[in-house]
Amino acid sequence: MVFREPMCLHQLYSNTDDKSTVMTQNILVTSMPIDIETFNEHSDTELKGETNAERVITYLARNDDKAFTPSEIAAGAGVKKGSVSTVLSRLEDANLVRHKGEYWAIGDMDRVRDAYNFHKTVQRLNEQYGSEDPEEWKEHAVD
Repeated sequence: MVFREPMCLHQLYSNTDDKSTVMTQNILVTSMPIDIETFNEHSDTELKGETNAERVITYLARNDDKAFTPSEIAAGAGVKKGSVSTVLSRLEDANLVRHKGEYWAIGDMDRVRDAYNFHKTVQRLNEQYGSEDPEEWKEHAVD
């Protein structure tokens, strides 16, 4: 089996106090079978790849000097057109993107950076300790 180099750098940029901050997360991105050595050596997070929301946020963050239509975001972020509106609405609910008319842009970069860091922390904790089971919490909750 031929294994192509599937690493993709996922970066969000922001400027704070005239210092450039770059957040980078290595994500394994591939659309073909992987060899067992790769399977054994990479974490669950690395093997999952980016979500549509991560692709949209990354695209908008890399182009923070522009606003785009949903069609342009779909093409630029590599997300299906039918999924973009739902993704944008959810990101707007979280105050990570903003829009006027038919145009969308990245939201406040401090908020985006905080959400990104929180998301990655939860992923690491879930890998280390297992994910939370809401039903189990409900069983032990006080009425």
